[in-house]
Amino acid sequence: MKTPARSFKELIVWQKAHQLVLEIYRFAREFPADERFGLISQIRRAAVSVPANIAEGFPKRGSNDKVRFFNIAQGSLEEVHYYLILAKDLGYGNSDKLFGLYDEVGRLLNGYASAILTPRS
Repeated sequence: MKTPARSFKELIVWQKAHQLVLEIYRFAREFPADERFGLISQIRRAAVSVPANIAEGFPKRGSNDKVRFFNIAQGSLEEVHYYLILAKDLGYGNSDKLFGLYDEVGRLLNGYASAILTPRS
């Protein structure tokens, strides 16, 4: 039996979401300067919200309360998805790697939320 995580930093879903943030920051550096207060700010804010909400939900006692934060993280992840589509359509670099990370974080978030809501036998 696995030992429960003692910190949000031990969660693979948080680690992958944090990795996504780092990659988004690197990716956004290549955007045009006039996007500084537009798309750059928006995509970074949305990306940071994903692991931040995982971290905020981690210590919550009730499963519904905990899952609420993971749902917020999922919403922020979808926002990131849209900004990646927009950046690609605007020709702002190669976001293929980021789409892969987006998919992985989404699967992990769904799995983690489902595991919390599924009663243990």
